[in-house]
Amino acid sequence: MVNVYSARHYDSDRALYAAFEQATGIAVRVLPANAEQLLERLRAEGEATEADLVVAADAGNLWRIKEAGLLQNVTTPALEAGVPARLRDGDGAYWGFTKRARVIVYRKDAVQPAQVANYDDLANPRFRGQIVMRSSTNTYQLSTLASRIERLGAENARAWAAGVRANFVRDPQGSDTDQIKAVAAGEAQATLVNHYYHFRLMRSEDPADREVAAKTGIVFPDQAGAGTHINISGAGVTAHAKRRDRAVQLLEYLVSDEAQTLLAPMNVEFPIRPAIAPAPDLAALGAFKEEDIALGVLGRHQAEAARIFEEVGWR
Repeated sequence: MVNVYSARHYDSDRALYAAFEQATGIAVRVLPANAEQLLERLRAEGEATEADLVVAADAGNLWRIKEAGLLQNVTTPALEAGVPARLRDGDGAYWGFTKRARVIVYRKDAVQPAQVANYDDLANPRFRGQIVMRSSTNTYQLSTLASRIERLGAENARAWAAGVRANFVRDPQGSDTDQIKAVAAGEAQATLVNHYYHFRLMRSEDPADREVAAKTGIVFPDQAGAGTHINISGAGVTAHAKRRDRAVQLLEYLVSDEAQTLLAPMNVEFPIRPAIAPAPDLAALGAFKEEDIALGVLGRHQAEAARIFEEVGWR
């Protein structure tokens, strides 16, 4: 048996664990919660924890778990071969196994794709009163701004955040999906979301969801510049894992060709390596330029990102 504390609650993940069980005979027991709850639980349990592997979305969340001393460094040839260097922790504390892109979603009847080709365009006064966003306390938003701090510095990040904030039609509220629905409903013209939220609406059995997707388009920003912001879902072996070898075995499986190929058609995220084809609807978008920064910086800059958001009034 191996115990997983997971902030991911997808059918695709359950299928992966089932395939691992069948291949190895090792049962996978999953405790689901959000990333903050998992962090607090691991802190409270300390050395008594039964968690062997922790799974979370966003490098910022994984970085916080690492900084709390709740992960141990693990490096194996299989992990190094399976995960590109920029999509894993430099010390081996956590390893990405899926990718997500931070994209611009726009309303097709109001905006041309060229008008939202770059993240900077969201701060253009042309969109005054036409932008919706989720809260700045959300990890996805913090990581997006943290990447800008790393590439362009804090002053540039502050100016961008202030410009986007000036274009808000309302105070931040709701999820990424809620932002897309607001754009489709004509409440705004553009927003910033993780790509898979749009694809979930496209794949939905609910005609209303598919109509939302049909009214909106997505852009992978900054293709002529630094590239689109990329983040991960990833996993790390807990500091006090009682079944460390099995946890490492499961971690290696998650990044293996077998698991990545199994995951790709079921999931609306991108495989961790370009050699593995994504789902057909994702593949239809074609290749795009990805931002090339080490994801550990997203965690290191999160506190500064939070301060900047607060200073510009992006609640």
